[in-house]
Amino acid sequence: MDIPISTLTLGTGLALLLIGIWGMLTRKNIIRMIIGFSLMDTGIHIVMVSIGYLSGGTAPIINGAVERATALTHVVDPIPSALVLTAIVIGLGITAVMLAFAVRIHASKGSLSIKDCTESKW
Repeated sequence: MDIPISTLTLGTGLALLLIGIWGMLTRKNIIRMIIGFSLMDTGIHIVMVSIGYLSGGTAPIINGAVERATALTHVVDPIPSALVLTAIVIGLGITAVMLAFAVRIHASKGSLSIKDCTESKW
């Protein structure tokens, strides 16, 4: 059975996205919620890259290898890849801020359970 790579990566990305959402919504530990966010973020990145993938496509450089008339059907779209690179950097920054908050919560409460943070006033 031959499954196209774009379908396989799209399915993998959607599976990671759903696992991440499930992890964020069902867990009470802040670290596990952050891991769920990271999984969701990675799933979104994989979905975005698989949307821009073109089976048998070439690099987005118009030269003698690709004619201008057939460039739309033979060249991989570079925009999703550029957006994913930006999203990876933003996701890393957000994850770092969440982990810093988790360290501060653990220092002040002595626990990483979200139940202990319901009456917090910063």
